[in-house]
Amino acid sequence: MTGRAILHCDINCCYAQIECQAHPELRGVPLVVGGDEEARHGIVLARNLLAKAAGIKTADTLVEARRKCPGLVVVRPDYRMYMRASGLARAIYYDYSDRVEPFGPDEAWLDVGGSCGCLGLTPLQMAEEISERMKAELGLTISVGVSDNKIYAKFGSDWKKPDAVTLVDEEFAREHLLTAPVRELLYVGEATERKLRSSGILTIGDLACASDTLLKRRLGKMGLVLKMFARGEDSSEVKRLDPGRNDVCREVKSYGNGITFPRDIVDVSTAKAVTWMLSEAVAQRMREGGARARTIAVAVRDAGTLASSGRQSTLRTPTNITSEVAGMAWNLMEQVRTFSPDAPVRGLHVRASNLVPTNEDIQLSLFDPLPRRTEMEALDAAVDDLRRRFGNNAVVWGPKAWCPDTLAMDAKRDNTVHPVSFFHR
Repeated sequence: MTGRAILHCDINCCYAQIECQAHPELRGVPLVVGGDEEARHGIVLARNLLAKAAGIKTADTLVEARRKCPGLVVVRPDYRMYMRASGLARAIYYDYSDRVEPFGPDEAWLDVGGSCGCLGLTPLQMAEEISERMKAELGLTISVGVSDNKIYAKFGSDWKKPDAVTLVDEEFAREHLLTAPVRELLYVGEATERKLRSSGILTIGDLACASDTLLKRRLGKMGLVLKMFARGEDSSEVKRLDPGRNDVCREVKSYGNGITFPRDIVDVSTAKAVTWMLSEAVAQRMREGGARARTIAVAVRDAGTLASSGRQSTLRTPTNITSEVAGMAWNLMEQVRTFSPDAPVRGLHVRASNLVPTNEDIQLSLFDPLPRRTEMEALDAAVDDLRRRFGNNAVVWGPKAWCPDTLAMDAKRDNTVHPVSFFHR
């Protein structure tokens, strides 16, 4: 240990465990949290230990899961409940450090190096106390890894589940970590594992000792980064949470919303309504984030092949105005696809990127007069205020009103922001 003290806390089987805590009658039965099959989101999002023992894996279809375990119980996800539980867990973490970096709703790193003296506890004692408090106060078990860097701490929390605390020191690293399969290192996925195995790199120890030349040839610069991870040479800081954004401090690169529609999209009016719904959610999130976008991109997923195609365009003037984002997105959609029963579409996606801050001056053209832009921004501000007070469907734009299927949908509320990559810092 180098002197730093990092914990990685992982709520075991997070969504499934929270469901069992909220519904005690579900304890003792194989359970998965699954998507809405009617909305064609029918995959396993999380499973409890009994479902795992039956061979069910995350991302299995619910049909496959039921085939593996005939007595399986499937519950629909309740993200608001999961976020509440995640927030309560973080409140416990904050009793031990102000440096708490979430890695999704179920995981977080804590830098407790500065807390040892004032709390009179070792990092290992803090991890054990946090684990006990989670059980006593929230009824949830966690696994905690303790090390001097984030990568090894993450390995420690994965090493033994459920309800375990693992200290990853030099002795543990020699006996267990370096002899573990290379796939168990953070950010070694299936494709990377294949490349490493084809070069004779089977364990994390093999990776730690591998030639820089070989790794760079096989994996590029990422190969050298993974070698540093394998050697425990990770000096990245635990980043504080920004409570205003419920996220770690980072630079947002883009805003996007996508949807798998409950039925195939086979007509122009539905396609336009969905495109507009997604676009206004993207524009509203940009305004909340204080950003404008120069580039708008769209993607279409075919219902038959599930293949995606897309197109993007760069605007003359960056914008977060709903009508401009939606207008550009629909123009691109029409270029990508002809919407008809002969070419059914399963899902659509709208993304805004190439961002600039809203407080940055923009260059207008003769064809984009300031009064019109000011009026549109004022309109969006008024709509945003109404939605904050009365819900996102308090005001509905015309294209969405024409499609009954989208009236009950709330693309902004239902948007899931996925965990930030370790490398986005």
